[in-house]
Amino acid sequence: MIEVKEYRGHIRNWQALCAELDIDTTLTREAREQEILRKAYAAWGDDMAMHMHGMFAFALWDEAAQKLFCLRDPFGTKTFYYYVTDEGALLYGTTIRGIMGQPGFVKELNEEMLQIYMSLTYVAGEDTFFRGVKKLMPGCSLTWQNGAYTIKRYWKPEFHADASKSLEEWADEIHKTVGQMMAEIKTEDETAESFLSGGVDSSYVLAMSDAQMSNSCGYDDERFDESGLARKTADLLNRRNTRCVVTPEAYFDIVPYVMYNMEQPLGDASAIAFAIACRETAKHTKLCYSGEGADEFFGGYNMYRNAERYGENLKTFYVGNTNIMKEEEKQRILKRYNPEVLPINLAKHIYEETEGLDPLTKMSDVDIQIWLEGDIYLNVDKMSTAAGLEVRMPLTDRRIFDIASRMPSQYKVNAEQNKVAFRTAAAKVLPEEIAFRKKLGFIVPIRIWLADERYNQDVQKKFSSEAAGKFFRTEEIRGIFEEYIGGNSDLWRKVWTIYTFLVWYEEYFEKR
Repeated sequence: MIEVKEYRGHIRNWQALCAELDIDTTLTREAREQEILRKAYAAWGDDMAMHMHGMFAFALWDEAAQKLFCLRDPFGTKTFYYYVTDEGALLYGTTIRGIMGQPGFVKELNEEMLQIYMSLTYVAGEDTFFRGVKKLMPGCSLTWQNGAYTIKRYWKPEFHADASKSLEEWADEIHKTVGQMMAEIKTEDETAESFLSGGVDSSYVLAMSDAQMSNSCGYDDERFDESGLARKTADLLNRRNTRCVVTPEAYFDIVPYVMYNMEQPLGDASAIAFAIACRETAKHTKLCYSGEGADEFFGGYNMYRNAERYGENLKTFYVGNTNIMKEEEKQRILKRYNPEVLPINLAKHIYEETEGLDPLTKMSDVDIQIWLEGDIYLNVDKMSTAAGLEVRMPLTDRRIFDIASRMPSQYKVNAEQNKVAFRTAAAKVLPEEIAFRKKLGFIVPIRIWLADERYNQDVQKKFSSEAAGKFFRTEEIRGIFEEYIGGNSDLWRKVWTIYTFLVWYEEYFEKR
């Protein structure tokens, strides 16, 4: 007997799996997906995930073998954690709070993680801020049997450039595959909406979907407001559009909610706006699409155009999309510093796996394995779940990645453009002005708001708090804040990263 002990996710190729595994397709989605997990495990064992497409994390109990089998999808779109108690019992689940509520859990801070966080602004790698609580990493399974566990990596990104295809051929393959994803992403009886920014990824997803409503974030400050571009895109596609205006008051008010529901501190300023968007969107739908994944797969970030310039130096410094604080500065501001805990150590195995490949591929792989899992997917998963909204990401799929893994870098970035082949594919259903629009990112006016004394009172309070004094030399972090207020706006990320950690710490170690 196989029992589903824990499961969160969405299995895209359920129809094919039901046919192959002889499963009744009239079952409810919950019953159908649990039956898929049971029968897939019985049929394929540890290799079951290679037959499945979608977003998932689960734990199965094999009664006959007295074995627990846990698995996280290839890209880590859903979280999964585990913890071994002092008595030798395994605690596990898709949330940290679920583990914390089980007998045998001892809540302790893993302070060394602060060194990683202060550079990356998110929790990267298998360790967490809770001592002993580990992430099951993307593409990995965990087996617990006879009082011990083993970790197996069943999938990892691999790259094999194919020089035989033209730009148009790559674009055709992308377009055909995205069409396949959109056919699988929901059932006929489901109704979905779609998040829409001014960028190509969300615009392409909307254009290829049957979603009639799109949802956008906006700001009163026109310098940061992409919602006008989103509305134009929606109008061109004959779709409706709602605009959620994010005010500074709402932004700062929701920070404790975000840090609590994230379960780990996250210094990505866009996560706060996304949380507000999820709560607003959940008022009129329970299912929404989002466009994550394409940037990392197909070369979407402007910095990727500098990859060749970095060359072999990449392995000495590049640990992902953000790296805001150097070791010397952390050593100066932290009360306790361990020189052995370095962010670059998290990427060493990736550089070993990509030895001999071009610099762009190396950068992409680091971001796929570290940045996506630690920041982007964590944010989407936790904030949508907290709001009661299910977000599906059609561009995050092994079949989409397979195209990117074979595509030469020249079709990803060139001197003038990023995501070249992907944009060419999107131009099949979007006007060129949208498909080839310069990437803006999910921008937030936090650089300005954080300096405004109408909104930063809690920031100032936290920087002088007793909690801050436990971890930081408060005169140093107040100095950073004062220099920022004094006009050095480039310091906003450092201020925000320190602040979000302190808010998270208060939520988990002072309030509860």
